[in-house]
Amino acid sequence: MKVQVRYFASLREALGAAEAVEVPEGSTLRGLRDLLRQRSPQHASALGSERAVRCALDQRLCSEDVPLSEGAEVAFFPPVTGG
Repeated sequence: MKVQVRYFASLREALGAAEAVEVPEGSTLRGLRDLLRQRSPQHASALGSERAVRCALDQRLCSEDVPLSEGAEVAFFPPVTGG
């Protein structure tokens, strides 16, 4: 299934604004983050498990154990953003 991933703040600077990602059925946000880390060294660094990264699913903050659905919009961002 395909989901849209958006990045904000320092993650956007490192990875760009957005990308579409194909994930297996039954994937969670944690699984997506793991998959993204395999895409490139930049992804691995920006989304590393040692990094504090918040996530939102369809514009609602959530934990990484939330399951994904077809067409979902996922956002990753650092815990504190300015603007």
